[in-house]
Amino acid sequence: MDFSAEIAGMMSLPVGNVANAIRLLEQDCTIAFIARYRKEATGCMDEVEIDRIRQELNRLKQMEERRAFVLKSIGDQGGLDEDLKRRIEEAGSLSEIEDLYMPYKPKRKTRAVMAREKGLEDLAVAIMRERDVDVGSLAERFVNPLKGVADAENALEGARVIVAEWINEQAVLRQRVRKYFFRNAFVEVGKAKGYRQDSKYAQWVEWRERAAKAPSHRVLALFRAERENELRLSFQVEDEEELKELVYRTVTRRRDTSCARHKMKAADDCLGRLLLPSLETELRTLMKDRADVVAIDVFSRNLRQLLMSSPLGEKRVLAIDPGYRTGCKVVCLDSHGMLLHHDVIYPFSQKEKAGDRLLFLVKKYDIEAVAIGNGTASKETAEFVRSLDFDGDLTVAIVNESGASVYSASELAREELGDYDITVRGAVSIGRRLQDPLAELVKISPESIGVGQYQHDVDQKKLKESLQQTVESCVNQVGVELNTASRELLSYVSGIGPVLAGNIIEYRKEHGGFATRRDLLKVRRFGPKAFEQAAGFLRIRHSSNPLDATAVHPERYSLVERMAKDAGCTVEQLIADRDRREAVVLDRYVGKDCGMPTLRDIMQELEKPMRDVRTKFEQTTFDKGVNTIEELRVGQILDGVVTNITAFGAFVDVGVHQDGLIHISQVSNRYVDDLNSILHLNQKVRVKLIDLDIARKRISLSMKDVD
Repeated sequence: MDFSAEIAGMMSLPVGNVANAIRLLEQDCTIAFIARYRKEATGCMDEVEIDRIRQELNRLKQMEERRAFVLKSIGDQGGLDEDLKRRIEEAGSLSEIEDLYMPYKPKRKTRAVMAREKGLEDLAVAIMRERDVDVGSLAERFVNPLKGVADAENALEGARVIVAEWINEQAVLRQRVRKYFFRNAFVEVGKAKGYRQDSKYAQWVEWRERAAKAPSHRVLALFRAERENELRLSFQVEDEEELKELVYRTVTRRRDTSCARHKMKAADDCLGRLLLPSLETELRTLMKDRADVVAIDVFSRNLRQLLMSSPLGEKRVLAIDPGYRTGCKVVCLDSHGMLLHHDVIYPFSQKEKAGDRLLFLVKKYDIEAVAIGNGTASKETAEFVRSLDFDGDLTVAIVNESGASVYSASELAREELGDYDITVRGAVSIGRRLQDPLAELVKISPESIGVGQYQHDVDQKKLKESLQQTVESCVNQVGVELNTASRELLSYVSGIGPVLAGNIIEYRKEHGGFATRRDLLKVRRFGPKAFEQAAGFLRIRHSSNPLDATAVHPERYSLVERMAKDAGCTVEQLIADRDRREAVVLDRYVGKDCGMPTLRDIMQELEKPMRDVRTKFEQTTFDKGVNTIEELRVGQILDGVVTNITAFGAFVDVGVHQDGLIHISQVSNRYVDDLNSILHLNQKVRVKLIDLDIARKRISLSMKDVD
């Protein structure tokens, strides 16, 4: 079934471009490949738009599968007339399809089923159809003590239960009540049995707000508190009579007969016992799904910023994992991150000896930068290192070490650094993060990196999928050096994956590396499709073909060679000579599948081959003289670095080993809807300390009027 028109309408995009994107996705092209190398087909869609198309396509396919199942199931039961078939086929959501299917779903032994077994269905039919009869007299006919119907009232009670089930199965009613309930329900919070006096959820006791407007972080926090049996949540509407009236108007024609009055009683029972509990479950699911989307988006955006952090580059690094009692673990790395030496120094008990040792190591290994993990004693260690008299400039940087311990204990770390202690592996990871954050962080599960909010409360499958896509996007945006990249980095390249990444590593070991991109086709199981998807994102710095060091796809090499020939030079000369590049008339090279967007990308690559899209590295420093939370004072102005961004605020490291929080209301004097429009991870900020709770280790910060 073709969904391109429907998706195009949802996203306000040209139908043809959406159809092309769907065609490419169904040909197993990756999102990164489509966004980079098929711009003419999609109208220059970015990765976000293409991923949205993929999600909508999957949703619509799942809905069609369910629609087909429902049609077959009702048909097999003999209940599918033309009107019902049309309504199911025209249903625009899963909830509509399920509402229409509800009367035909296999039923467990409900109260209504037991009432039918007592022979009360005909009485229920009379009530449901609002017959103009004395229902009390009619009920006498259904008294049957042998079946458990003791008297007329007992019969009417059972009949109303059946009517309540029929009312609950009315699709129109469910849709109307759902719309009203979702729009008007309030979530009300109270204490549960497991509530503790020192509860971290104390601020939410007696909380009440409209469910539809509850922010994602609060929804996840309240649902967690409910799971932990500290809080209980209930959902209510302010005007229950208005809701009842909506139900009566939908299910009754008149209200002045005894049957109609019993039908209204059945409607009340349906609303309280069947319909509202069902819709509350739906509303909870909807709130959770919406909160998950926001939280996963926050996590993904933070992860992207962290992965795209500025790399120091191929510099020789001395890395320090700080510690007071057990000393500081020191490692020396070459420009490619290979371990040259490891040591331990004690700058807080043997300061002079530790200083002499560092000076010796810096000179011996020609160190160009020092990386210091941001854990315990990081600031003091940085001040100690900066106090030493090194010859020449030496970059000293504090590096986020979240997840370094996870890497240290991993199978990969044992494979890379198996002969060394776990603390040495952690220090190596810190040093490599300074050289190239992306290349090192891909070795760690994204969930372990320590950014985002409520990561353990969201849908884990959706979180993993989103984070996987984020890592893939970053890796492909930066590009990967084919002859030096790790297996983990290669596995995120478009079209490769873990198996082909391992085969690439094997090929490098056997042949000493790749001379050209075309050599990829010699790798075991690396076929033309994988080559098409991957080649443009892989770089070979010293290839015999200069285009192998650029993001120009091999499918466009002949085009660049024609440009060079027309310019009377070689490809190498075209890359090196700006005047020759500027003389190229791009319109001459527009073809059926190669338009101006691709041609401009090619010229940009020829201008700056091997360029890194990430920003230039900058050092970060903290205020001297403030090392612990006890030394802080309300009103202080401090330098800090943004370490995490959530929907409700940003966390900032001010150098006291406990991050402070800038609530979203304290970021600016104007209203801020999206923190990412103002802040990003690792950003340097000036903040004011506005509140301090040392006992609970809470630091409240503000960016308002700081400057």
